[in-house]
Amino acid sequence: MREITIDTLVRLLRECAGEDESVELDGDILDTTFEALGYDSLALFNTVSAIEREYSLEISEEAVSGAKTPADLLKTVNQALAGTS
Repeated sequence: MREITIDTLVRLLRECAGEDESVELDGDILDTTFEALGYDSLALFNTVSAIEREYSLEISEEAVSGAKTPADLLKTVNQALAGTS
């Protein structure tokens, strides 16, 4: 089964939206809100678009808008990869 990991998500966040210098993405960020990490809805849109391209997925806007933390987004993406979303 394919699965996206936190390391892959962090890589894509950095590639698609950059990184706020005051935020450390290498720590335990799973339950930190994207807002606290310095990422807005446009940054998430760009990141999700990259995930969709890289993994040949379609993820609904509703599912993405419900993802407030990296853990939420990983769950959404991995459900889509497993075909359960």
